[in-house]
Amino acid sequence: MMIRRHQVPATKKAFEDAGYPALTIQSVEGRGKQGGIGGWAAEIDPELNAVMSEELADGTRFNWIPKRLLTIVVQDDQVEEVVDVIIKANQTGHMGDGKIFVIPLKEVVRVRTGETGKDAVI
Repeated sequence: MMIRRHQVPATKKAFEDAGYPALTIQSVEGRGKQGGIGGWAAEIDPELNAVMSEELADGTRFNWIPKRLLTIVVQDDQVEEVVDVIIKANQTGHMGDGKIFVIPLKEVVRVRTGETGKDAVI
C-alpha cells in the first residue's frame, strides 16, 4: 500500500490494534493522475489545492510526491480485514489517500530456519 507520510503513525497503530504488528515501511516518491500537488502543505491538507492562487500553485508544484510504501504479508483469510484496517486509518475522501495492492505470494521462506509457506509467515 502507498499512503501519505503523515498517516504512518495512525496506520501502524491501527495494524497493532488489529493484531498485525509485522510491517515493512519504505520512503518512496511518485505521482498519480493528478500530476503532482501544490506545495508541501497541500500534501497534508489537500483542500489547500482548491484555494491556492494560480501563481503560488504553479510556483510550488511538485513533480514527485513523497509517500510511504508499506508492505504487510498475511494469510489469505486475513486480507479483507487488513484492507479494511488500511482504509479506516487513511481514508479522507481526498485525492492522494493512497492505493492498496493485493498480490498473491508464490512462496515465503524464513531464512533463519528454512521454514516455508504459512509457517514462514507466522
